[in-house]
Amino acid sequence: MTLTVDPAVAGIVRAAWFVVDPVRVVLQDEALETSRRLATAAVRIRPEPVDTIVGVRTMYKRMGIDPTKTRPSSEALWRRVRRGDELPKINSLVDIINWCSLETQLPFGLYDLGRIQGDVTLRIGRDGEEYEGIRKAVVHVGGRLTLADEIGPFGNPTSDSARTMVTTATTRALVVVFAPAGLPEAIGQQAVQLTRERIERPAG
Repeated sequence: MTLTVDPAVAGIVRAAWFVVDPVRVVLQDEALETSRRLATAAVRIRPEPVDTIVGVRTMYKRMGIDPTKTRPSSEALWRRVRRGDELPKINSLVDIINWCSLETQLPFGLYDLGRIQGDVTLRIGRDGEEYEGIRKAVVHVGGRLTLADEIGPFGNPTSDSARTMVTTATTRALVVVFAPAGLPEAIGQQAVQLTRERIERPAG
């Protein structure tokens, strides 16, 4: 599989990505939960990462999206934790991705590679394109950043599709970091390195 960034969005977003193959996904990992609880406690008292949050918001604005109405997934996690809630518990791999997204304040996408057909392109969604979301009836991606395979769109920096979601049956996964082009390239690569390390230890 290859992931290509369409030239029309190359000046807006950098896609940092990697494949985890094989991977073992379990419903809950107690050691992981302990680490995540410590991480959320630290986030509640540390300063807001202004540069990264502004960079992600700018990425949305350049696509014509108001980030205060359609929030990046990373900022939604940040706001959830800062108001005193814990990170959601889904399964071991999703939980690691949410943890990394919270700490880096970059939107992540996580996908079951076995449910992706052919190569992947990060592009602007076409008029009328949509998909069934995870716990959402329909996600409209026309005019928005979207990942698409031979079947069609399946993910974006706010909400991913039910078709490619990761479950305990997943054995191969694709991780994508939607890093704003306005931030240093190293930020996306550092997020990839951090995520790979955490996956390889408790979940891989």
